[in-house]
Parts: sequence; C-alpha cells; structure tokens
Amino acid sequence: MHETAGLRVLPVPGLPEISRGADLAGLIAGAVALEEGDVVVVTQKIVSKSEGRMVRVDPADPSAKRRLAESEGVRVLRRRGELVITETRQGYVCANSGVDFSNVEDGWAALLPEDADRSARRIRDGLRARTGREVAVVVSDTFGRAWRRGVVDVAIGCAGIRGIVDLRGTKDALGRELVATEMCVVDEIAAAAELVMGKAAKVPVAVVRGVDPSVLGPGSVGADVIRPYAEDLFR
Repeated sequence: MHETAGLRVLPVPGLPEISRGADLAGLIAGAVALEEGDVVVVTQKIVSKSEGRMVRVDPADPSAKRRLAESEGVRVLRRRGELVITETRQGYVCANSGVDFSNVEDGWAALLPEDADRSARRIRDGLRARTGREVAVVVSDTFGRAWRRGVVDVAIGCAGIRGIVDLRGTKDALGRELVATEMCVVDEIAAAAELVMGKAAKVPVAVVRGVDPSVLGPGSVGADVIRPYAEDLFR
C-alpha cells in the first residue's frame, strides 16, 4: 500500500426516511457529489428498510426479542439473561443475530440483509449508472467485540473494495518479514465512517475519500472477512 494524501470522511445528511423499495443509489447520488475512488458507507438499517427486512414484534412480550433473535440464527453460542450470542445464516457471530430495535418505530425490528454483499453490489451498480463514477460501497453495522468494551461499526457487506489486505510476505519498517498481518480494510473504513454518522444524528450514509486505490477491486465480506469455522478457536 502506498502513501496517500490523507483521508476525508464526509457525512451525507438530508436523506429522507427510508421505506421498502427505496432507491438508495438514486437518493445517495442526489445528495452528494461523488468522486472517482470514493468509498460509500451505508448503514445496515437503511439497507434492511429498503429491502423490506422489517418485522413486527410485540413490545409487551418480554421474550419476543429473544425468540426472534434465535429464529434468525443457525446456532446459539452463549446466553446471558435476554442476551444471546448467535451465529447467523450469513456467518456473522454477533449479539441477538443482529436484530436491531434502535431507530425503528416501536413494535418493529430490523433484520440483517439476506446478503449484504449483494446489497452493496446493487447500490454500487446504481451509483455507477447515475454518476458515471467508479466507487466502492460498504454496508456497515454495529457489533460488540470479544475482550473489549463498547461497540464499533464493522462491514457486513462490500463491493468494489477488498475486504482483507494481506501483508504476509512483505517487510515491516525494520525489514522483518510479516508472517501474520492481514488488514481488515473494510472494518476500518466502516469504523471511520461511523464517527461522522453517529447513532442518533439521522445520517445513515458517509463517504470516505482518499482511500488507497490499491485496495479497491473485487471483494466480499462473506468470502474475505468471516473466519472459516476450521480456523476459529472459539466456536
């Protein structure tokens, strides 16, 4: 990876409330002037809303959230009270199968996209058609992290950018060969974008500008980022 002139992270405010069937690419293209090589970060919430991944949940039923989370997972890994850590059909290990109740109307829950890589490709293709620009798209969501407090945004889907940059076999600053270093670029970009989107600011899209062009190209969170079961020491 070569040196860049620096990154800019730009919020994209002013998008309307998203409903099923919304043209996210059209809305984004109308809200921000994209440049070649931009990375557009779109939150899972508006992707799920546009794809109709919303379900009703009885707010008076304290076990409804748990049952929904369990139904969205392929296995439960841990439990603590109403919290369950699950593995989802998409391969993510996360709290409550990624079922989200924030920033949605009472009595509703947002489910993860069926295939966030496909969602990212659809948005990217739409942006290319409307702007003529080659950009990348990252679909982000908020995850907790083992061994660390707090939450951070990570990538659950991407298009036009490699999920992992493999530095194994290259040299560090002192000339030693790197033997284990793989950089999860899409997670770093998702986390940077969240700094300008926030959790309550109603800014579900951000543009990360100035990303090293060497990381752009075909990529998939599912194929590149999710650790294969045989390599996972904790499942």
